[in-house]
Amino acid sequence: MSVPASPTPQQDAHDARRSADLSELLGHVHTCWDNERRSLSRQLHDSLGSSLTALTMHLGLLMQKLPEDQALQDRANHMKKLLGQIVETNRQMQIKLWNDKLEFLGVRVALGELVEQFGAQHQIQARSSLPDDELDCPRSHGIVLLHTLEEALRNIVAHANATEVDVIVDDNEDEVMMTVKDNGVGPQAQAADAAGSADGVKFGLRMARERAAYLGGTLTLAPGHEGGATLTMILPKPPKAA
Repeated sequence: MSVPASPTPQQDAHDARRSADLSELLGHVHTCWDNERRSLSRQLHDSLGSSLTALTMHLGLLMQKLPEDQALQDRANHMKKLLGQIVETNRQMQIKLWNDKLEFLGVRVALGELVEQFGAQHQIQARSSLPDDELDCPRSHGIVLLHTLEEALRNIVAHANATEVDVIVDDNEDEVMMTVKDNGVGPQAQAADAAGSADGVKFGLRMARERAAYLGGTLTLAPGHEGGATLTMILPKPPKAA
């Protein structure tokens, strides 16, 4: 029986270069994807959003001039309600494409509001512990933190069967660390459930791990000390210019 040959130093170096090239390519793809999503969100806001706002105003003026005909009033109220639903759908699409709070209000507010909205929407006790001040990190780090938290919360809803979630963000001179804890079934059961899933949830955290690696960081998912699962992302800060 032949023994497989051990990799040579040249092969190891070649594999390391390929891995680094792949990581750089994935990082570039994600950056382009983020920019495209941001652009689409702005288009929805500037074009469709402004048009819907104008329609709402015009409809309001027309309703004031309508004769006292119940059928006409009912039809106008139905149109107003339908238009309101379209406005809200457009707003939700903008948020899903790009969270403007990240840019206008900062990473801290964006993360905190995401946790709060998640708890209210899914009837889960969701708590966040964030720094008192805005995070001192590059924009790229803030984008990855927010996207990773979105994926982590999606994963919890889809597979963890949790009733409590804690999100903790620590910011120091050298790195930013985000920890997401839940009291659900644990990472092994989540992985088994995700393996048979037809959606893209099972790939979300893998993508987040690659995005962390592109920034020189790490993402781990491990059993919690008291059950459930603990996701930890650590992103080192780039050295400051002298």
